[in-house]
Formats: sequence, C-alpha cells, structure tokens
Amino acid sequence: MTAPPPASPASIRLDSLDIIRGVAVLGILLLNIVGFAMPGAAYENPRTYGGWHGADLLAWAVNFVLFDGKMRGLFSFLFGASMLLVIERAEAGGRDPARVHYARMGWLLVFGLAHLWLVWDGDILAHYGLVGMIAYPLRRLPTERLIVLGLLLAVAATAMFALVPLQVWTVQQAGAAAAEVQAHARQLQSFNDTFGTPSPQAIAQELAQYRAGYADILRARFAENATMPFAMLFFFGPETLAYMLLGMAAFRSGLLTGAWPRHRYRVWLVRCWSVALPAYGALAGWLIVTGFALLPVAVASLALSAPLRLLMIVGWICLLQLAARSGGRLTVRLAAAGRMAFTNYLLTSLICTTIFYGYGLGWFGQLSRWQLYPIVVGVWAVILLWSKPCLDHFRFGPFEWLWRSLVGRNLQPMRRTASV
Repeated sequence: MTAPPPASPASIRLDSLDIIRGVAVLGILLLNIVGFAMPGAAYENPRTYGGWHGADLLAWAVNFVLFDGKMRGLFSFLFGASMLLVIERAEAGGRDPARVHYARMGWLLVFGLAHLWLVWDGDILAHYGLVGMIAYPLRRLPTERLIVLGLLLAVAATAMFALVPLQVWTVQQAGAAAAEVQAHARQLQSFNDTFGTPSPQAIAQELAQYRAGYADILRARFAENATMPFAMLFFFGPETLAYMLLGMAAFRSGLLTGAWPRHRYRVWLVRCWSVALPAYGALAGWLIVTGFALLPVAVASLALSAPLRLLMIVGWICLLQLAARSGGRLTVRLAAAGRMAFTNYLLTSLICTTIFYGYGLGWFGQLSRWQLYPIVVGVWAVILLWSKPCLDHFRFGPFEWLWRSLVGRNLQPMRRTASV
C-alpha cells in the first residue's frame, strides 16, 4: 500500500493562523466593548465618559498600551494571509482565483453593510471587503516588495493621521474675524465630539439614542453611517492595506505559520517590544498628566501610535507563537474560536448590543469602564465553550458556512461525516 502524497500548503489549515486569529477575535472585544457600552468619544478618551481615575484609568491604560489597535492589526495581518491561502486553494482546485476572491470580498461587503446598518455601527467587515478588493492584484509581488510597499503605506497612513492633530491645533488658534472664530468653534466642537470631551447636550443625546427602541436606533444609524465604509476607506484604507500586505509577507516568510525557530521569535519579540512598550507607556503617562486634553489625545492616539502599532503587532505574533502549546486545552479552544472568527465576531455584536441597547437590557452608559470587563470575560467564555463543540460536529461555523455557500453558489456540506 503506497503512502498518499504530501498535502500542499494550500490544502492544509495552519493551526498557528487559527490560534492567532482566536486571540484577535477575543482581544478586539477589549476595545469594542467601550463602543458598545458608552458614547463614541469614550473609545479614544476616557475623560469623556465611564471614569478616568483608579480602576477605570488602569483599565484604559492596559488597553491603550497592549491592545488598542493591535488586535485590529492582527486581524488585518491574518486577513492578508488568509487571502493567499484561499487564492492558492482556488488555483490548486482548478477554479478561477479572481472570481473566487472577488465573490468573497463582495459578499463580505454585503455582510458588513448588513452588520453596520442593522446591528452595530462599529463594523469592520465592509472595510475589509473593500480593501481586500484593492489588495488582490498585489498578491504576486515578491515578499521583499510586499514588505517595502506595506511599510511605505504605513508611513503614508501615519502622515494622514498626523493631519488630524494639525487641524486640531489650527482650530484652537482663535481667528481675528468673527466669522472665522465661529467656524473654528464649530470645528473644535466636532473634534471634541469625536475624541475629546463632548458637550453635556451631545452626551445626553447619545445616551437617549441608544437607550431607545430598535426602530429609533436603526433610523439614527442610517442617518449617521450610510456611507461610513467609503469614508473609512479614504482615512484608514492605507493602513489596513499595509497590514494586509505585510500579513501576506509574514505568511510567506514563516512568521505567521510558526516556521521560524523559537530563538528567532524571541529575538524579534525583544526587538519590537523593547521599543514599543516603553514608548506606549510614555504616551499613556503624557495623556494622564495632561488630563486627556484634546490635542494630546489626537497626537498620541493617532499620529504617534501609528508607527509603534506595527512593532506591537509583530511582537504579539512572536509572543503567541512562543506561548502556544500544541494540543493544549486552551490552545485547541483558541484555534476553534479562530476558525469561527467570522461567526464569533458577529455573535459578539449580537450579544453586546442586546446587553447595552434599549431594545435589550438597556445598560448603555450605565457601567464604568472597569465594570465592562466582567462582561468581556463572560463573552469570551461563551466563545471558547461553544466553538470547539460546534466544530466537532460541523465543518464550519454558521456564518462561515453561509459565506462559503454564497461564494460557491451552492449549499456547502455542513455536517462532519463519521470516519470509517
């Protein structure tokens, strides 16, 4: 009896990708929970709402240094790597890779818009669908060019982010003419409503909006976010595309697949985090000392965080590769959560909006910042407890199955067949 030929890389599900994706889908809730539970400006500025002293300040600081933007970056890296896997599988199976890819991105855009408009306005799926369409023609670049282009896009994104604090500084300078003063005051209030300290009236309006019924929330969401994915594409697109391209390079180089020797992961972890962690700590200290004033928040959260974020993301990948234990009980459950990341991401939104919005428990604006994290742990427990048993019986999570079926234009087999 002859042994079967070795499987090609395109036919193998790489556990390391699933584990990192599982950590990312759990970790992103550490930040998104604020978006579910509090007025929008509280996401960037703890002084806005929810407390900024004691345990609340500690919760903000830990997230700012370790998780804010880093989990989203991990997702973007993994999205780029997964794009290559899907394209390789399509080519190996004799299918048109462009048709498969653009069908996947098109349906992801549809899912994202439905999520954005019907469930939660913090959606990232529509953005990924749009950026993924742009990324496809660049996949054939050599690894070195992917890295160079990714870094150039990251620099361009940093320059774009730096324009925001420059605008803040400009409008804080009072003009001489009355019309100019009024225009600056309106712009300044807009910045404060976004990541500063909104007026009490603006806070009260947002609290009332999300404590209302579904129809009222839906009406406001359409009015405010109808074209949001396209605005995001302009402002965040270069950074997201950079991370997707770097994710492709990280996949090919072995960084994401666990192919590096352990000492190399340790070296890169030390290199990245020995720079990024102290720098993030210094930024956090500066924001605390300045009392989270508008201009420092804009500088630290946008302009100065952007180049450090990339170092933190690579460090996170290295740390997870070193920490993951093959066959470990937590590792297996994290991998299952990662394989069902699409479903678990949407499930998180359904759970949290039900907890916080007026058509559910109505807890919006009721808890301080640190009090949100027992809820996070509870949602984590649900994801870790249900993902593995689901995949023990089914080949995909429910939304993964629906996505595959729509892309393939036929219903995919869902149940696992018993091995003989």
